[in-house]
Amino acid sequence: MTYRTVAVIFPVLVLMTGCSDKAPAEADKAERVAAAAVPGAPPDGAADERAKNAPASNVRETGDLIDFAYAYPREAAQIPELSKLLDADREAKRSALVGAAERDKAASAKGDFPYHAHSHLQKWLRVTNTPRFLSLSAEIETYMGGAHGMTSFETLLWDRNKRRTLKPLDLFTSPEAFDAAIREDFCARIRQAKAAKGIQTPDEPGSPFSTCPPASAQTVWLGSSDGRYLDRMTIAIGPYEIGPFAEGSYKINVPVTAALVRVVKPGFARDFLPVN
Repeated sequence: MTYRTVAVIFPVLVLMTGCSDKAPAEADKAERVAAAAVPGAPPDGAADERAKNAPASNVRETGDLIDFAYAYPREAAQIPELSKLLDADREAKRSALVGAAERDKAASAKGDFPYHAHSHLQKWLRVTNTPRFLSLSAEIETYMGGAHGMTSFETLLWDRNKRRTLKPLDLFTSPEAFDAAIREDFCARIRQAKAAKGIQTPDEPGSPFSTCPPASAQTVWLGSSDGRYLDRMTIAIGPYEIGPFAEGSYKINVPVTAALVRVVKPGFARDFLPVN
């Protein structure tokens, strides 16, 4: 078994479809210019030099017991508090994986059935990096010895003003208000996504997966088209949420409308820009 940390610089990746219409260099320049004019944003050059040049983190451990990977981009590594939190999250998830794997391996030895290495593969990607927020998304692949693996998602916002992590829903007055503001668009786009796969949403009451789920119960990723305001949103939906496992997962792009911005908490209102 090997356990190693590899320092690499990931290219800037935008997970959300259409999160930036600019070339990476132009977007980075726009973000730097915007940052200088926003209260609470640190001026360029104010950060510790080692933090500014911090490489991305990419840990991988493979062996007969587990297959574990956890990575986050350079933008997160540049923020010492966030880097520390992500490192702690990595260690907690590795520890949980090892514990479950050891129990299952012992059970397989007693029951005389084969053991297959458990896995947790997680990579945080940059969605956007505005003067106030660093928005990250993660897609996680896990296998715990069953018939198949699973896909799940995570989300994270680093608030530079408050120096702490937030979830996207923390920016809204309530989950219920968030759901009400986007429900029509969200449900319509789920139907469109299913239709693109040749799947018709069942209409009969009580049928499996006939009900549009609350968006607040899914994973929300917030993005930006200009590197300054939050004006893009994708909602990631895992297997079994709106269809059987064979349908896989969905990533539903939902517009940031004026109705949605109206339910943003006052302290975050200036950070949003509606598309209409």
